[in-house]
Amino acid sequence: MKKILLPTDFSENSWNAIAYALQFFKHDICRFYLLNTYTPVVYHVEYVLANPTQYGLGDAVREASLEALSALENRINNTFRNANHSFESISAFNTLIPEIKDVVKEKNINYIVMGTTGATGAKEVLFGTNTVHVFKNMTCPVLAIPKDFTFEHPQDILFPTDYEIDYDEHQMQSIVQIASRYDSKVHVLNVSYGYDLSHNQKSNKQKLESLIKKVPHVFHSVSNQTVQEAIANFQLSTRVNLLTMINNKHSFFENVFFKSKINQIGFHLKVPFLVIPSKNK
Repeated sequence: MKKILLPTDFSENSWNAIAYALQFFKHDICRFYLLNTYTPVVYHVEYVLANPTQYGLGDAVREASLEALSALENRINNTFRNANHSFESISAFNTLIPEIKDVVKEKNINYIVMGTTGATGAKEVLFGTNTVHVFKNMTCPVLAIPKDFTFEHPQDILFPTDYEIDYDEHQMQSIVQIASRYDSKVHVLNVSYGYDLSHNQKSNKQKLESLIKKVPHVFHSVSNQTVQEAIANFQLSTRVNLLTMINNKHSFFENVFFKSKINQIGFHLKVPFLVIPSKNK
């Protein structure tokens, strides 16, 4: 049974991500955890250190959270009733990232599925701050769904890489499972600057090919483009349904997403994005 965490702020953006997850895992036996974290509007050190109930605010905020979670579960059952799926709601007095980390560890979560932006839906940034922090800190795959993206089978999966990762079966397991389930083609896209692959890169490429040999795949190579440009240009010729990367500390994933200001990246995600941690939990 898959265990999937669905953080929600009750925005339509988070509902869209939930709807995607329910369709994406339609044929899997799953336990979904609906997570809402809350902190009162009046939030300061004294409040956190003391018992929230003495201020008369904690109970009211918690009740609102629980009621909204109940309404959300009813909406799910009315829209996507599925005998394979069960649900558990979690309302937590905490900030989002620490609570997600706790739930992932406590419930042994297999996937986190969430929207790319928060309730503000800011369009001038690549991802909401929470999404970026989840990408960076989680120990299980994270699937981020763009605002307003309607579910479609991931028939073409784009996997950009610089071949600097010593790939292993755990890292590629999610991609292979998805490609097998949907009969997808995996497009491995190498972005270089015109130099030949090093001995180490060639070795990693061979290992990658052996790990995905059971699913349809094709290798592409482009040079003298940024990763963002290469991804955007590739999508002009191929209708990509899922973008995936491995978050490796020394890979270009880290360089693209965490070593430049988010609002200067100039790359806006238009398809679901699966981020796989470099180390399996």
